[in-house]
Amino acid sequence: MPRPISAAISAAALAHNLQAVQALLAAAAAQTGAPAPPNVWAVIKANAYGHGVRTAVRGFSAAQGLAMLDLDEAVRCREAGWVGPILLLEGIFEPADIELLDRYHLTSCIHHDEQLAMLGHARPRRRLDAYVKLNAGMNRLGFSPMHYRQAHARARALREQGVLGTVGKMAHFSFADGPEGIAEQHELFLRTTAGLSGPVSVCNSAALLRFAQVAARADGQSHWVRPGICLYGASPFAGTPASVYNLKPAMTLRSRLIAVQRLQAGDRVGYAGLFTASGPMRVGVVACGYADGYPRHACTGTPVTVGGVRTRVLGRVSMDMLVVDLEPVPTAGVGTQVVLWGEGGPTVDEVAESAGTIGYELLCALAPRVPLVFPD
Repeated sequence: MPRPISAAISAAALAHNLQAVQALLAAAAAQTGAPAPPNVWAVIKANAYGHGVRTAVRGFSAAQGLAMLDLDEAVRCREAGWVGPILLLEGIFEPADIELLDRYHLTSCIHHDEQLAMLGHARPRRRLDAYVKLNAGMNRLGFSPMHYRQAHARARALREQGVLGTVGKMAHFSFADGPEGIAEQHELFLRTTAGLSGPVSVCNSAALLRFAQVAARADGQSHWVRPGICLYGASPFAGTPASVYNLKPAMTLRSRLIAVQRLQAGDRVGYAGLFTASGPMRVGVVACGYADGYPRHACTGTPVTVGGVRTRVLGRVSMDMLVVDLEPVPTAGVGTQVVLWGEGGPTVDEVAESAGTIGYELLCALAPRVPLVFPD
């Protein structure tokens, strides 16, 4: 029989989370007097945060658009039947990419001069839609405030030449999950783009959850938000569970106990013996390790659920196995189900915090050898 580990991916949970985000935006739009809630680019980069592009296309069918980085993923969305807008968050990488933009009707981010130069030599069969990105302080992608309006003017010139169609404005609110919030970045964006027409896209998961009224602000223009991690049922905020926002986990990583050991006082567990038993106890061996995508640095105390009972990981995680405390679960034995994260277990954010990382990384790092199941 196959090794008893799998990851269940729920399209219904994806759809629920999108609906929860849209409800939040609708309420914010009503409070601010906006004529309509913003449109949603559902972000499905990195194989939909490990959940699979095709499942995401199904789960996010009610989104107005999809956003990602990879041209291949964009093509897979079209092949899966998605007919709505698709946004490439990093834009094009070489002139040959423009033909794919044209063929598959993709919208591109423009964030540096070389992309404008490549588009200047293009002769697409139909106009290409684009967003010109502002570097709002993260210093990752985008034109500086000093050079933004010049870049936007070059994009508008390409529109006059018949290369571009809609030319929008974009920024990334990279401080949305921190104490300073988005006020400074938002003000910079408004000041830099004042008087420039076109659709606007600025808010990621943290920004729209924490500052929904800013996300709903339309200013008389088409407004799009770009939720990512929250659509998968994880939280962008340390210490705030996703359930606060009525979000459900879309990935559940499950396995089973494959062995049980009885320890005496002084017995140690795992490589380097990082856990030492203080007295007699039972421990269980789970068919899951870092080669499956579980974090190696998850330390003793990382939460896990065994037979529906919350307990903890003990010692160092191995490549293919980890050890759990069975003292809270006296009836557990070989074959008992274990939930590493997701429905019926700890949240992926809890596991990530114990391992010194974030839930994003764990979802994206699920190993190819873990079989995927689709319960709905």
